[in-house]
Amino acid sequence: MNPVAEGRLDPSSPGGRPVFWAATGRSGGVSTGSFASLNLAGHVGDDPDCVAANFSALSSGFGGVGLAVLDACHGGEVAVVSAGGVYSGVDAMVSVTPGLGLVALAADCVPVVLADRQGTVIAAVHCGWKGLGAGVVSAAVSVMRAHGARGIRAVVGPSICASCYPVPLERVSLLRSAVHPVVAAAAIPTGVSPRINVSGGVVAQLSLLGIPASVVPGCTAELDSLFSYRRDGVTGRQGIAVRM
Repeated sequence: MNPVAEGRLDPSSPGGRPVFWAATGRSGGVSTGSFASLNLAGHVGDDPDCVAANFSALSSGFGGVGLAVLDACHGGEVAVVSAGGVYSGVDAMVSVTPGLGLVALAADCVPVVLADRQGTVIAAVHCGWKGLGAGVVSAAVSVMRAHGARGIRAVVGPSICASCYPVPLERVSLLRSAVHPVVAAAAIPTGVSPRINVSGGVVAQLSLLGIPASVVPGCTAELDSLFSYRRDGVTGRQGIAVRM
């Protein structure tokens, strides 16, 4: 694994656990061609053995932990997980299990990890424009707080920028009607052709929830070091992972 960014969130008081996160890019794996080289998605046409080897590299580079992976569906559902594997039908996972890594995959959408300040509850979220409208970030935070999370912090992974994400006007209208005006202002640039800044909308939603966010810079469509579905069509997926 060769992450584009990684970090550690220290507990706010004695007795807490540190939380570790890492955002992957294209490099550090064994896949070839359009999926070169650290593709983490098994549904895009890559060799399954290569995907498995890439996940093994991610696990080894992330402390040798088991990994729970989102098979995103562009909605607002949240699963509470305690074991590794692929979780379908949800766009967010929450866990209170030490030693389990949560992984959100993306190739233009926004991957997010969340952790409370005592290192007792973590989450991974996949958020595209539909997830932004469906409130998947807020839903994940609600589940975390129901499990005792306090003082949540967020890391937002690389995603496509608004300049590279022109959309039909209808999509902008749908999103504007679905989100808080503050989120709409952050996600929908004015004075240009219809575009969406999903990352900006996610950060705005987190701010409304009282959650500070660090953003890993970089546009997926502009950087060859990142996978981008909009740029390439057939391509792999990078991820952002979190564990405690």
